[in-house]
Amino acid sequence: MSLYWRIFLLNAAVLVTAVLLLLGPVTVSTPVLFGEAVVLLAGLAAMLIANAALLRIGLAPLGRLTRAMSAVDLLRPGGRARVEGPAEVVELTTSFNAMLGRLEAERAGSSARALSAQEAERRRIAQELHDEVGQTLTAVLLQLKHAADRAPAPLREELRQVQETTRTSLDEIRRIARRLRPGVLEELGLHSAVRALTAEFTSGSLTVRHVIGPQVPPLDEAAELVVYRVAQEALTNAARHAGASEVEVRLAGRPDGAVQLLVRDNGRGIGAAGEGAGIQGMRERALLIGAALAIGSGPRGGTDVRLDVPAVTTAAAATTEENR
Repeated sequence: MSLYWRIFLLNAAVLVTAVLLLLGPVTVSTPVLFGEAVVLLAGLAAMLIANAALLRIGLAPLGRLTRAMSAVDLLRPGGRARVEGPAEVVELTTSFNAMLGRLEAERAGSSARALSAQEAERRRIAQELHDEVGQTLTAVLLQLKHAADRAPAPLREELRQVQETTRTSLDEIRRIARRLRPGVLEELGLHSAVRALTAEFTSGSLTVRHVIGPQVPPLDEAAELVVYRVAQEALTNAARHAGASEVEVRLAGRPDGAVQLLVRDNGRGIGAAGEGAGIQGMRERALLIGAALAIGSGPRGGTDVRLDVPAVTTAAAATTEENR
């Protein structure tokens, strides 16, 4: 029975009951007596309660669908509304689930295009920093050295200080260029890139350790870049926002053929803070390769960032390696 007829028959039943009461032996005096008023009010209350209860039962599937709609998050795909209820509600729920699938596919496609453009822009900026700014500062260093060698003693010390400042700036620019374009990832692979990343973030106030399993399945280029960027963002958050003193980066293969990345710090934890652009960026990257990203509290406090790359991705990469 359709939802329209269900609601119509529920209200019709209430109205028919009211008419039958009017045609029955019950009469109303003029003016209305107290006992008659009590009977009328009781009958009205009973009809309203019955109507409200029947409507609540009839419209309950719509309420469940509404709650499912409000809980949808395209960055956490896979959730669907339960298909149940009258025919109209089943049809509406099925259409909503289909629309949600299309939205997730379109979101993944648009995210892929945006992140691809972002990576291309990162490479361009890194190249310009290396070729233009880096070479310019290198030339400045040579000129300063030449000037310091020929300058008088009082001025020579000041030129040496300027030379050291310039050298520090050149090292910082090279570091930024490496973060923008992970050349070690392209040249030496994911394992070496993770080791270099942990070494880069290690400082006097932060100790970063890496643990790489002996049997990590190969990943394709897109998956390796996602793993690297997620590790990079997690380390950046631990160093800048978490107040951590120790971070552990684990990269290991699982028995089912999947690859798992775990970045665990001993900082203050994520708490009730909302997800910023960095975490949303990690979720969007994970969606590109069908990986699962989980961010929560660690076993001893701090924050755990866990990325699970599915076995289908590693299998495709292994096939590519064999074809080569």
